[in-house]
Amino acid sequence: MEVRAISRNVRISASKGRDLARAIVGKKALDAIRMTGFSPRKAAALLNSTLKSAVANAENNEGVPVDSLYVKKAVFDEGASMRRFWPRARGSASPIEKQTSHITVVLSDEYKK
Repeated sequence: MEVRAISRNVRISASKGRDLARAIVGKKALDAIRMTGFSPRKAAALLNSTLKSAVANAENNEGVPVDSLYVKKAVFDEGASMRRFWPRARGSASPIEKQTSHITVVLSDEYKK
């Protein structure tokens, strides 16, 4: 049985969260929440909220006990980029792309690494 939670269009670049997402794959869900809860990084706070949402989905929708859940998959995918412009000399402008991400967390009650 698998349960998932997705956070879309989060204002952080995907590369800043991928290493943290790889670190929690294969861990128990409660251990992963603890790991992301104590990290000072912005990506950790966003991943923590998505993890808590996935755990709540498992408890409320599927009736699965929390202590039997493992993180099967955690992914930071690239979202849409917001395009902005920065004024430059002599009336020109430089483009700026503000990155967004989609965070996907899949929990399972079977441990497979």
